[in-house]
Amino acid sequence: MDHQHSAACGHASHDSESAQDQAIDPVCGMTVPLNSGKPSFAHAGADYHFCSQSCKDRFEADPVFYLSGNHKRKQKAAPKTALFTCPMDPEIIQEGPGTCPICGMALEPMDGVSDGPNHELEDFTRRLWVSIAAAIPLLILTMGPMVGFPIRDWIGEKPALWLELALATPVVLWAAQPFFQRGWTSVRTWNLNMWTLIMLGVGAAYLYSLVAVLAPGLFPQEITDAGHAPVYFEAAVVIIALIFVGQVLELRARDRTGDAIKALLDLAPKTARRINADGSEYEAPLANILQGDRLRVTPGSSIPVDGIVLEGISAVDESMISGEPLPVQKHVSDKVTGGTLNKNGSLIIEASHVGEETMLAKIVQMVSSAQRSRAPIQGLADRVSSYFVPTVVLIAVAAFIAWIILGPEPAFVFAIISAVSVLIIACPCALGLATPMSIMTATGRGAQAGVLVKEASALERLAKVDTVIVDKTGTLTNGTPVLTDVVPLADWDEATLLAFAASLEKGSEHPLADAIVEGAKSKDIALQTAQDFQAITGKGVVGKVGDVNVTLGNKAMLQETGADAALGEQQADALRKSGKTVMYLLVDNRLAGLIAVSDTIKPSTQDAIKALHAAGMTIIMATGDNEITAAAVANELGIDEVRAGVLPQDKLQLVKDLQAKGHIVAMAGDGVNDAPALAAADVGIAMGTGTDVAIESAGITLLGGDLAGIAKARILAVSTIRNIKQNLFFAFAYNSLGVPVAAGILYPLTGVLLSPMLAAAAMSLSSVSVISNALRLRRLEL
Repeated sequence: MDHQHSAACGHASHDSESAQDQAIDPVCGMTVPLNSGKPSFAHAGADYHFCSQSCKDRFEADPVFYLSGNHKRKQKAAPKTALFTCPMDPEIIQEGPGTCPICGMALEPMDGVSDGPNHELEDFTRRLWVSIAAAIPLLILTMGPMVGFPIRDWIGEKPALWLELALATPVVLWAAQPFFQRGWTSVRTWNLNMWTLIMLGVGAAYLYSLVAVLAPGLFPQEITDAGHAPVYFEAAVVIIALIFVGQVLELRARDRTGDAIKALLDLAPKTARRINADGSEYEAPLANILQGDRLRVTPGSSIPVDGIVLEGISAVDESMISGEPLPVQKHVSDKVTGGTLNKNGSLIIEASHVGEETMLAKIVQMVSSAQRSRAPIQGLADRVSSYFVPTVVLIAVAAFIAWIILGPEPAFVFAIISAVSVLIIACPCALGLATPMSIMTATGRGAQAGVLVKEASALERLAKVDTVIVDKTGTLTNGTPVLTDVVPLADWDEATLLAFAASLEKGSEHPLADAIVEGAKSKDIALQTAQDFQAITGKGVVGKVGDVNVTLGNKAMLQETGADAALGEQQADALRKSGKTVMYLLVDNRLAGLIAVSDTIKPSTQDAIKALHAAGMTIIMATGDNEITAAAVANELGIDEVRAGVLPQDKLQLVKDLQAKGHIVAMAGDGVNDAPALAAADVGIAMGTGTDVAIESAGITLLGGDLAGIAKARILAVSTIRNIKQNLFFAFAYNSLGVPVAAGILYPLTGVLLSPMLAAAAMSLSSVSVISNALRLRRLEL
């Protein structure tokens, strides 16, 4: 092997014998000893050696990228460290994962996409099952005698107590550990919240019960008739299990918020067909594509990056950007966008924007940023808890001190009982159920009415919405073009003209052609096979149907044939003003008629707009369609304001501008282009007939794609928020009434101190009230 070949193989070009036994990894640049079992790969007659299998795999996937030195160009850009933030406290931002220093919650990636499984969800699920496994036998032990199942008589009272202690201890000390950590963080930082209540309630119930088992003699005789004071191990464990149920459900919902971004990322292909300087082509990983690379885009494949057309002509489906179903003709020097779909021609493009600079990547960033800006509905409970928690603690401390100073003997025991009773009666079980029970019931009722609620917070905001932004295509309209008009000119009849047009268009794959063919089939018109079919890019199609020459196209096609356009110009203008696409039909080079195709308005849209106006909402239509068509639709429906020709960033800016003016904005849409605005709006409402990205980006989805569902969703939202507030009132009212009694305020009058058992009963009653009230939403009329 000569010196040049040795260098090409990745061998170090030194004169020493030791250098000849080494090679340089062309991927990472590390020195690799030869004959050491390290991976190698042969390419273009040369052998390359690698430090690891991963380097070999990367080289094998794209040798030119590394041999040309392009990988070094890419490495010059400083790698970005993943940033994480707290969903409850978005001001907390740090590099890498961790926990929030304010509330203790696990931080989430700011780009909305997590690598690998959700470890917190897996951990909480394990702790949930352990809690349930202990809660079931504990409930049997404590509740069994009440329903005629004397299990305590069978195993004995003392063994039963020790069994309760054994079952509860691992749950409280291990399973509930994250709750105690977050509770302690809330106390340490004085950001009192739900975790504070959970820590105090569970801790008080367990510690009191532990003392009752280990030192029953500390308690007065009147509460130890069974030889021991009442214990509340089952209360502590059941509370923990219930809280874990809510947490696991919440984590699963939060985990799915990244699905919208994943769906967006899936629009771009994983590889791109690079054209090398020598004319050779191969599939290279998308991450290796750099600005200036030449790429081939085959028919039916997605365009990998933003670029400029160098060669070829094709129709490109840009509904991802514009939301419109009609493909756009692309010629040399035209710009194309990564993630859009190349329909029927082969293109060679030059990459102009790659990686985070592409339009698709910017949409991903917008969706991620908008999702992080949402405030959780649980903030209402936390705000109340911030006052309630310190009040309860102060009352418990005051009761303890008062009994120590003023209480009869044994004053210390009475002081402990009163303090523990205060904390138990203030246990957050009902408070923890107040919001989830209403949300679970409401979302179930909404699903029955075709309204899917993805986020609980969306209901809170929807109740206050005063402005609704709607997309046109797929939201107000059906989203697919259909044949609307056949206008005969001269002596032709409608059926004959439609037969000519549909027979000719059978050979085309254009959506407008599908509309004409389907329109003819719906009228049972027999079609023929066109001969000499030819598609004229950007103009129309020509061919022979039977014994006549037929041409169908736009005005440019009409002018090219030299036919007289004056005959149908008045009718064509009228059709365009009504928002329709007009095509000219020529028979033997003479204008014979007009064919009009339109995206028709959904039958229910008119009534839906009236209902929204009746609810006091302003309706704005924002569409990527042209101004004439948009204005025609808006006039027909009575829409308040029109924004036409808008791009995804324009819709997003419209949402932000309205919010800056103090409006509460709902956005209804169905396309990928709507995703950023759906995520940024106070409430995103997706049509169930739309794209997965739109549905994942929205807080509410209307299953039938019916705009009238917004009115149903608003009724559901108003009723749910009212129900949650009622639940919170029940939860706090029972506690507020019970806490002074538990502290012993009635003792001077009655001579009776509220036992922890009655405190637990009051706590349970508040939970029953909350659950019963929430279940009323099942009968809500929508």
